[in-house]
Amino acid sequence: METDEGTEETPLPLALTRFQLSEEYGFLLPDPLTELPAHYGPWMEIAHDLPRLITSRRLRSQVHQMPQLSTRHLRGREELHLAHLVLSFITMGYLWQEGEEGTVKVLPRNLAVPFWEVSQALGLPPILSHADFVLANWRRKDPKGNLDTIISLPGGESLRGFILVTLLVEKAAVPGIKAIVQAVRAVLQRDEETLHKALQELAEAIGDMSKALRRMHDYVDPAVFYAVIRIFLSGWKDNPAMPAGLIYEGVSDEPMAYSGGSAAQSTVLHAFDELLGIRHSEESTAFLHRMRGYMPPPHRAFVEEIQRAPSLKQHVLSSGDAQLCAAFNQCVSALADFRSCHITIVTKYITVAAAKAKAKAGGAEPGGRAGPSAGKPPSALEAKGTGGSHIFSFLKSVRDTTREGTISA
Repeated sequence: METDEGTEETPLPLALTRFQLSEEYGFLLPDPLTELPAHYGPWMEIAHDLPRLITSRRLRSQVHQMPQLSTRHLRGREELHLAHLVLSFITMGYLWQEGEEGTVKVLPRNLAVPFWEVSQALGLPPILSHADFVLANWRRKDPKGNLDTIISLPGGESLRGFILVTLLVEKAAVPGIKAIVQAVRAVLQRDEETLHKALQELAEAIGDMSKALRRMHDYVDPAVFYAVIRIFLSGWKDNPAMPAGLIYEGVSDEPMAYSGGSAAQSTVLHAFDELLGIRHSEESTAFLHRMRGYMPPPHRAFVEEIQRAPSLKQHVLSSGDAQLCAAFNQCVSALADFRSCHITIVTKYITVAAAKAKAKAGGAEPGGRAGPSAGKPPSALEAKGTGGSHIFSFLKSVRDTTREGTISA
């Protein structure tokens, strides 16, 4: 990651490469590695067998037998990202193997120490985040370009669908990310024609993101997502199932608390909000800003650079250009529609799925085994997102404040 030194001489070049962004893949890690050096074979062996080890309740015993490996043999960003992906998935499986009622208070040293070291090297927290789950967790399955995940958890095809549809949303955002760069430069250069074109491209990209997000309905079973997958995305901050947090043995004697994976950790929407000057409520803003700590530092720096740019909204307002105003409002409207689409999906996959799971559990035979592999619905985060936010009040508030960002004629 390059520092921000010298940005005063070159106010806002916003070159994507400065922020580890790809022209083709945006925030996605381009062509992630799928294997670590042989030294890390014990990690990879467990990681590739996670669904079976978790559902048979043998992951914890396997982790206890795992050697403590030094991270000094890891070379370069790609190896570090794969190591973080692998260790984060093993950690989530270890924590939630027995469901909400069988959590542990300590992450063993042989897992905690290397996970902490890799996290420190990348500037990421030692927990599964969007940067692992989606951005670094994809590979080409065949020459036709069909995609697959690198590491998995229980949930089968629904988990695979959940990850890959989210990945397609990130991929659909790429023209919009490029449009941000064009828009910022156009404002600086007072080039209204380029700005108008950039805003049209941004609105189109956000529309394509909504289309990609709707594919969730085709590939993810709500019952599997709610009862099996969701718990493995849960963190140990603002989670009643782990109120004290987690001790990372060999790192700290005091427990630490981290939020679980959340769509709010995707840099894309933060970048769009900053460009369009969308202002959310104090509570929503506080949560969103906390989620920025779960992004790779260069991606976070990209959002901060947009924030420092001259206000696009003020520029459009002062231009008095009806076409520019309409193009700006089209972007805001597309973003609000995307957030409405997200609310629809959360309703189906959490609220409706929770009601169905409860009804099903009510008719189940007593004495069944608890835990995710038995499909016992998790209750600790019923009204919250896996990131710890009060999910519906947050999503509706953010959608509504987005709508308020339009410019009045």
